[in-house]
Amino acid sequence: MVRMKLFLKLGRDIKQSIGQFIAFVLVIAVGAFFYAGLVTYSDNLSAYTEAYFKEHHISDLNVYYSQIPQNDVAALSKVEGIQKIEGRYTFDATQSFDGFKASIKIHSIPLENEINTPTMIEGRIPSKKEEILLDSHYAKEHDYRVGDQVTLRANEKDFTFTISGMGENVEHAKKNEIQDHKAYGIAYISEAAIPEIVGVFTYNEIMIEAKEGYDIDLLGKSIEAQSKQLPYVGQISKERTFSYSKISETIHNNKLMSKVIPFVLFLIVAIILFLTMSRMIDSQRNQVGIMKALGVKNRSIMLHYMGYPVLAGIIGSVIGCVAAVLVFIPLVTASSARAYSLPGITYSLSIYSFLPPMIFSSAFGILACYLSGRSVLKERAAQAMRPKPPKQMKKLWIERVPGIWNRISYSYKLILRNIFLNKQKAIASSIGIVVSTVLLITAFGTQTALLKVANQIEDVYTYDLRVDYAVGTATDAVKAPFGIKNSFPLATYPVEFIKDAEKEKATLIVTEKENNLIHFFDENESRISLEDSGVLIPKSYADKYQIVAGDSIKIKFVAPELKNQSVDMKVLHISTQYSNPSFYSTPAYLKSFDIDYRPTSLLVEADSFVDRISVRSFYEQALHVETITDKNDLKKSAEYILKQNSFVFIMFIISAVILSFGAIYTISSINIYERTRELATLKVLGYQKNKINRLIFFENIILTTFAVIVALPISGYVYSIVVKALSSSHQQIPDQINVFVMLVSVILAYVLTILSNLLLRRKVTNINMIESLKSVE
Repeated sequence: MVRMKLFLKLGRDIKQSIGQFIAFVLVIAVGAFFYAGLVTYSDNLSAYTEAYFKEHHISDLNVYYSQIPQNDVAALSKVEGIQKIEGRYTFDATQSFDGFKASIKIHSIPLENEINTPTMIEGRIPSKKEEILLDSHYAKEHDYRVGDQVTLRANEKDFTFTISGMGENVEHAKKNEIQDHKAYGIAYISEAAIPEIVGVFTYNEIMIEAKEGYDIDLLGKSIEAQSKQLPYVGQISKERTFSYSKISETIHNNKLMSKVIPFVLFLIVAIILFLTMSRMIDSQRNQVGIMKALGVKNRSIMLHYMGYPVLAGIIGSVIGCVAAVLVFIPLVTASSARAYSLPGITYSLSIYSFLPPMIFSSAFGILACYLSGRSVLKERAAQAMRPKPPKQMKKLWIERVPGIWNRISYSYKLILRNIFLNKQKAIASSIGIVVSTVLLITAFGTQTALLKVANQIEDVYTYDLRVDYAVGTATDAVKAPFGIKNSFPLATYPVEFIKDAEKEKATLIVTEKENNLIHFFDENESRISLEDSGVLIPKSYADKYQIVAGDSIKIKFVAPELKNQSVDMKVLHISTQYSNPSFYSTPAYLKSFDIDYRPTSLLVEADSFVDRISVRSFYEQALHVETITDKNDLKKSAEYILKQNSFVFIMFIISAVILSFGAIYTISSINIYERTRELATLKVLGYQKNKINRLIFFENIILTTFAVIVALPISGYVYSIVVKALSSSHQQIPDQINVFVMLVSVILAYVLTILSNLLLRRKVTNINMIESLKSVE
């Protein structure tokens, strides 16, 4: 009977402050939404890729040669630590379409393929020399079907193949930065086609599956030692391959975000819960006294108040997880499909995802109830039913300044006295607003940074076309057409950046220092230029490896014709490059290391838009031209990054707004509830309704102002953590918060404060003066 009455009282308490309860539930729902969504994405992707890589035997080590006969591959299989070994021939080809050329990486594949086995979507593995297996995404982009014919160009020859099947391969789950399936594809041909391509049957790459637990670095050294008599080029472990490293990086970042973001959100929940429950119990101490006088046990009273956060936690967690299923999971599924080729992957919310938000929010609420209620429950019933004696008020520091206090109106004196009388409560109230403001600034700042990444393309690259020549073609061998205003050759070298024991793939671009079609900027956005005395390196590498101008760095050329030559280069400048960061130097500096400068591309600036069309048409018909790209192709990379991340940050912004509103509304609601007697007294003394509302409004504005001042420096630190998590050596994110972003976030914090006050005006109007002022019997 007592439990039923306590349950009815809980319902009445919720009904009396339904707006506060809803705000409370929304705050918990936001935390549950992000927790369930991020954990589902991270866990499902991690579990799928682990099983996928194991099932299809992704190679642990790839070793490259100029060429290696089949019998030498068999001899290498005896090296200690090798479980399986397979040879193959890999080369690049192009396919021409109306207006552009697509690049295709082609591997040979044996019929008894055991390493990097493909997932067949349709058809079968090629068994004849005229058959080819295309990756299904590339085939879909170009409307190919099994049985269709494709003509590819490689080694300055055209080859026609019949499509035997379509599939996806574990080694190419991530093709390139923007996962462009239209311009870039993967294909597999039978070993019988190798003599048709090369002229002889040979391999140029071997794939190795190591014995479980065997040291890959040790195995790599053994292979290199055994390859001294062979035309050895280099090797790359599974962890350093583009596809595997990108997926691993995504899983790592998502696991980090799935812990950090929900932790921050639940921290806000904990703060609001503690404020709510402590003030609710404190304001109902007379009711606690009455319950004790009626014989209700302390445990039952405590459980009664604990029911409030537990109920809010259950409802909020269910709403948040359901929203994650309906909104977050579909968006993540679409994002994952754009980012990776992972056949059959699905994202489904586990039933256990509901539990952590419920447990965390309920635990915080229960703890808050215990800490707040134990002092009241220790009091005797008669003592608890009496109102608390008023706090002794000391003189404020402002009262000690002659002439200022007397000039302040009575209303503002009330505000200042209330804040300083309850300093702890004012500070606690501000904490929720501080965290919410930090979230707003971080969310808006990160979204703005991604936009800046996309927009930098316009400032850096001012050429109209980039013409890439076929291998072995000299740039001066191709006659320049009419209509060119400016042109500069450049050479692109695949290199390896070496720092102590760490190695990382990079690109070195060599061009003349007079080249004004590419602009470089330092971290202060000031122009810098190339010189013949050093190399210009991206800030993303400089930050990761702690490099400054004047340092010396080691670069290893991995192109076969340069025979793994390593050189020490002087760092001339640190360049801010948000997209496609590369190392830059001049031909003169390259020649100082006795390396020949052989341009492979030409940057072209046309006289006019009409000339640009005719110039592009000329190069498209040129025999020695491999590919032609323009600035729009560069924009795709930045836009892809923006598209991949924008939905998360849009949801983050919306969630930050909900959290801010929930925190401000809850705190304001509690403030009014606590001061019911004081506000009723003001009404009796003749204060108008608008004047009382203005009193509460200005008090909340003061608290918000204090919170904003504290939040600004904190937000810079939090933003730097987020940027660090998103950035890598291959992707730089601006690490400075825009002043405009801060201004917008601060304005939004004030707007939410004003909105909360407007919604709470009715609560002030409904204060019953007689009931609020009558003495406790």
